[in-house]
Amino acid sequence: MRELEVPNTAKIDEDAFEILRVWIANQQQHVSIRIGVWNDPMIWGMMLADLARHLANAYNQQHGYSFDNTVNRIREGFDVELDSPTDFPSGGIVDN
Repeated sequence: MRELEVPNTAKIDEDAFEILRVWIANQQQHVSIRIGVWNDPMIWGMMLADLARHLANAYNQQHGYSFDNTVNRIREGFDVELDSPTDFPSGGIVDN
């Protein structure tokens, strides 16, 4: 398994906890989600927007891509997938 490094700030904060983990296994996406963090699903949308900006920063740093163009491409992909899904999630809730 190839796990990502836990951010240093999370390592030193004894109250830190993981909210989302995404894996590619058998050429499919698999996720674990800590769903009880926020009552309003809109906050997840805000978190996804923050994640898009982190991705845009990473693409800029690694490949020199424009931040704004990268955010727009991510938004395009998000909208396309929501409008015409290529996959439908399955699975269930597991206590952790």
